Amino acid sequence: MDIEAFRKAGYQAIDRICDYYATMQDRPVVSQVQPGYLLETLPESAPEHGEKFEEIADDFQKLILPGITHWQHPNFYAYFPTANSFEGLLGDLYSSSVANPTFSWLASPACTELEQVVMDWSAKLFGLGDRFLCKSKVGGGVIQTTASEGAVVVCVAARARYMKMNPSAKLEDLVIYTTTQTHSLGTKAGLILGLDVRALEVKAEDEYALRGSTLKEVLEADLARGKRPFVVLATVGTTSSGAIDELEEIGEVLRDHPSIWYHVDSAWAGVAFACPEFRSVGKLDAINKYADSFCTNFHKWGLVNFDASALWVTDRTYLTDALDVTPEFLRTKQHDAGLVVDYRNWHLGLGRRFRSLKVWFVLRSYGVEGFQKHIRKGIEANKHFVALVKKSPEFELVTTPILALTVFRLALPTSAADGGLPAVNDLNRKLYARLMEHSDKLYLTQTMLNDVFCLRFAIGAQRTEVAHIDQAWKLVKANGQAVLQELERN
Repeated sequence: MDIEAFRKAGYQAIDRICDYYATMQDRPVVSQVQPGYLLETLPESAPEHGEKFEEIADDFQKLILPGITHWQHPNFYAYFPTANSFEGLLGDLYSSSVANPTFSWLASPACTELEQVVMDWSAKLFGLGDRFLCKSKVGGGVIQTTASEGAVVVCVAARARYMKMNPSAKLEDLVIYTTTQTHSLGTKAGLILGLDVRALEVKAEDEYALRGSTLKEVLEADLARGKRPFVVLATVGTTSSGAIDELEEIGEVLRDHPSIWYHVDSAWAGVAFACPEFRSVGKLDAINKYADSFCTNFHKWGLVNFDASALWVTDRTYLTDALDVTPEFLRTKQHDAGLVVDYRNWHLGLGRRFRSLKVWFVLRSYGVEGFQKHIRKGIEANKHFVALVKKSPEFELVTTPILALTVFRLALPTSAADGGLPAVNDLNRKLYARLMEHSDKLYLTQTMLNDVFCLRFAIGAQRTEVAHIDQAWKLVKANGQAVLQELERN
């Protein structure tokens, strides 16, 4: 493909992408294909001779799009939203056009320096303290692929710091602390590093938040039996319920244990800090006061296309001490003189994508005001959904709604109350199974809060309006009533 052929194909691609977004509302939310549909359709080997690009592009429409679950669909309420703004999409395109691995400042100075700029912009947007700024020359931010990778990076740095401060410690005694509601990133970090992970219990009466008293009790017991907890992975906005750990209480406990790293994962909820009125909800003051690191994902609710996970640390030397590998062929005079940041030493890989470009495009195009408007829209829409749940006697809230997430369930009727928790869980499993039969019209996910089965409704797609929520609720309510009628018949 030469330049003119690329120009022609590019025009067609943009047109088709625009058509895709214009018609997305009319597409099924969840892909309706069956397992193996593509494996059985495509040949087992690559073509011997090149094919016409027009045919390849047509096959994207014919074969690939039917197998796509549309996360940007206005009736996608599952998991958490994934951002896909046009600005971010164009940023990805421009980033791909320069196609470099950006492993050092010299490899492409703009890639490194723009990342420092946008990470400081973002820290200020979210109200993070000065110690998290790249400009401080002590802390700073780095864009990771995902919050899961960010957690692994943090655990590597925390382990190195702990062993330096406690040289007599044995690796087999190290423990990562999470909670029973922490994202799987904590468990995965333990698997990757070959370390124990302990999930601390959280209670419904505490809104599934980790309390300082729980941490203190477990920490003292583990230390007494020779274990070495070295990192606490706290959460603002857990996946299941949006729970926010008691960060101030945790910070106070960890004051007496300065070698334990304090990480706050806020992959979904952290971008809400862009709006000052939600900073107290997420306990931003405690993050600024106590945390060693903080992570949030632009690529969830934050308008920047996947992947773009922002990680900030208060002391960058712990990252570079743990991850710096600089063979002779990577050495540069700028790095040796301490004049530049080489981001390869801030994450697991060597090469890295020019992700800061799409963050830059989005923040400049939306501005602080536009970014805040997007967040507030999702939260207001969730308030509308909560009102619908509260007005329906068949349903009940399971937790206090947080930001743009609501956890709810079908209530057990009085006539079947003697069935207890197993009965109400069974009722809601039936409801969820029925809703999945309508996955062409909406998609939401189930979860378990301790032993309680419930449904999650997460709002945040750019194209979701109140009318879509009303339509979705009508379907949820009708199926809920059908499940209750079936119960009564039996």
